Amino acid sequence: MRLPIAAALLAASLVAQAQQAPSLDPATEAKVDAIAKKVLAETGVPSASVGIVKDGAIVYTKAFGLAIVSPPKASEAAMEYPIGSISKQFTATAALILQQDGKLSLDDKVAKYFPELTRSNEVSLRNLMTMTSGYEDFAPQDYQVPAWRKSVDPLANVRQWATKPLDFDPGTDWQYSNTNYVLLGLIVQKVSGEPLYKFIQERVLAPLRMETVFNAYTDRKRLQVDGYMSNAMAAPRVLPLEGDGWYFGDGELAMPASGLLTWDLGIIDRTLLTPESYKEFETSFTLKNGKDAHYGLGIFIRQKNGRLVFEHSGEVGGYVAENVVYPNDHAAVVVLTNEIASEAASEIAAAIEPLILPEPPPAKPSPAAGVVATFAPKLQPILTGLQTSQIDRSLFTDDTNDYFNKETLADFQSTLGPLGTITSVAPLSSSLRGGMTFGLYKVTFSGGTSVLVTVYLEPDGKIEQLLVIGKA
Repeated sequence: MRLPIAAALLAASLVAQAQQAPSLDPATEAKVDAIAKKVLAETGVPSASVGIVKDGAIVYTKAFGLAIVSPPKASEAAMEYPIGSISKQFTATAALILQQDGKLSLDDKVAKYFPELTRSNEVSLRNLMTMTSGYEDFAPQDYQVPAWRKSVDPLANVRQWATKPLDFDPGTDWQYSNTNYVLLGLIVQKVSGEPLYKFIQERVLAPLRMETVFNAYTDRKRLQVDGYMSNAMAAPRVLPLEGDGWYFGDGELAMPASGLLTWDLGIIDRTLLTPESYKEFETSFTLKNGKDAHYGLGIFIRQKNGRLVFEHSGEVGGYVAENVVYPNDHAAVVVLTNEIASEAASEIAAAIEPLILPEPPPAKPSPAAGVVATFAPKLQPILTGLQTSQIDRSLFTDDTNDYFNKETLADFQSTLGPLGTITSVAPLSSSLRGGMTFGLYKVTFSGGTSVLVTVYLEPDGKIEQLLVIGKA
């Protein structure tokens, strides 16, 4: 039967769009496949679901291994995995939305909402979100402690852990703490007047069209992927999720790799929040001593090879996830796995990075490095002369000529002379100081001894310092 013309054109258009859908080139795809399979084989982790954003588009989603070990069930890219602590970004975003609505400020003190907590009049919401509050973490372990097997009321959990003395004064140090985000989730819930997950669903997930997300704890029957643990590298054993309430606001979400990539694209394209809110989200906290905490609002913020990187992992009972975003490169890597206390997710993500990103531009050599390298061959004859107390004083400044008096020359001769001929002079480091170029060199002699030599060069090339500071 012939299709109507309009339907035929539509069908042709859909085929064309499918053919033009962004994808990795076959060679890169094969390398990603090989990486995932290799890491799973080496670690024994049952499965991994991998997703990639490149050039601002989702170009790869594929799953490997077993979602269920026995009876065997293959993992599929559409399957949802718990993402653990990556969920903190969603709670942080909910708080930013409430700030945009004028209902709270990140600089509000916790005392405004829960005055009974320790030093709550000193701890701000921003301290909670940047892990600088001082509240002790209730869940640092990478195995499941007995208490977690039972459900808990999130408020009771917070009151147990956030009424203890602070580990440090607010804003003076950084320490990862799940307690912070359970408390933040309770504040979002109190301010919004809605259950936390309902507010996140309506104001965070729905605008981004993230329909494949659910609460892994309250809707755990939806999980098609079992979580596992391995004791001392033994065969994986099933590990159920913790009881309800433990990861309220700090680790409750589940989604497929494509869902987390959609979230990453929202960050890259800044599609949900105002520019001011994204700036806060992506700004690393500065401690009171001036040090960079390298943590924003639920994300680690780092520079790697001159490239801006947002990263966070997540771990809950039986599952580990890794999410890495390269915002300026419009790229991201997601890896979801189903075994606790494993580095498989981060290993896969790290191995994929160089395959999808352009090589960083070569570091520009500093002027100091160039000067030091150029001077290296000139240093050899100078030191050879000093082995016999011979010196060309035209090479040195007045200060250095004063240093090389008869006594100094005798010392150089007595220590360097017996070492034999110089076989190599290698520059080790360089810097600028006091208007001069500093160089550190390793000088090796035929007898096998190597010594360290420091040199300061004036802009006109005169030597202001030449010292032998010890054996290399």
